[in-house]
Amino acid sequence: MKIDRENLARLETEYRGYLKGDRLERFFDDFGIKLAAGHWCAGDFADRFAPVGYLSNEPNFKSDVISQIERVAQAGMKGIEFHEVIFIDRNYKKDEVVIQRAKEALAEYKLIPTNMNTNLWTDPKWKLGGITNVNKSIREDALAIAFQGIEIAKEMGCTSVSLWPGSDGWDYNFQVNYGQILDRFIEGCIAINKKAHQENLIFGVEAKLHEPREGNIIISTTHKAALVALMVNQECGGTNMGVCVDYGHEQMYASEPADMLYTLKRVNVPLTNFHINNAKLHSNDEDRISGTGDNWRLADFCYAAIDTGYKGWFGEDQFTYRMQPVKAMALSRELFANIMKKALQIYADKEALEVAQASGKAEATIDVVKEYLI
Repeated sequence: MKIDRENLARLETEYRGYLKGDRLERFFDDFGIKLAAGHWCAGDFADRFAPVGYLSNEPNFKSDVISQIERVAQAGMKGIEFHEVIFIDRNYKKDEVVIQRAKEALAEYKLIPTNMNTNLWTDPKWKLGGITNVNKSIREDALAIAFQGIEIAKEMGCTSVSLWPGSDGWDYNFQVNYGQILDRFIEGCIAINKKAHQENLIFGVEAKLHEPREGNIIISTTHKAALVALMVNQECGGTNMGVCVDYGHEQMYASEPADMLYTLKRVNVPLTNFHINNAKLHSNDEDRISGTGDNWRLADFCYAAIDTGYKGWFGEDQFTYRMQPVKAMALSRELFANIMKKALQIYADKEALEVAQASGKAEATIDVVKEYLI
């Protein structure tokens, strides 16, 4: 982000009041806030109650990757995240035709490819795990898919690859040996990290408490993700492996998202990506529009991103089942910008906030931030 005294002063002049329209566009540009959306945010949305998809009855709605790229651009995004699975065929081989068409669409709509996620959960093959599967041959297949995803990421022009291990975990007590599957996960991450580093890509792992697993996903919290990243980086050398923080996932176990960012910085684990959205506390991963929940907490999170020097992308990760995806992405973008503006205003008053924090009194800090947040 581009943050200096001159820019911060403009918050009370040029950017005073609610941001929308042209002022919203200038705000993103002037402060260097890079916003992307996952291609899935622009597709049809299905769940177990409507498995055919909530937009499947709209004859002109297409959910192929080219249509998704177009809708992400229409929502005003500058970047887009992908899953490697959309670039492979049924035999798990790269589909060069789709890759080329997607690259042409990115150029046409002036979108920057940001992160490539690795899908090791939708195929029933992974139902007992990907890189932690009890079957060694399936673990090897999972690594092959991850390596191929790195190659696709490089070909598409992404700067990072990410693994959300949704299939790796357990549903019942005593189902797995926790130590053994953690060892397998670390071994797999070491191999993936080495491959990513060879291709000059950073590698991140994304934590989530549960779902689709009923018990726990192997990387259930950002704390555990950081521990694994530390161990992998110690084995590989350097700090190429980091963590993707998903705001809604933090809500699932009611951690303080802002605290996670300072913790990662303190232990020297890179923050490789942000997923912004919203979810209810102690709930599932609803992937709601960002800025529709506890905005004190979200502003605190944005402040932490500023204060810890984050320079990467913020990526929308939302499933807005009963909404038109372009409008939903645009709303999320607009609300996030206005919350980020509040965080920047507080940052401009950082000296007063730090004096209040030094007192240890909540009433003192509330006095500093209240007029920015209410």
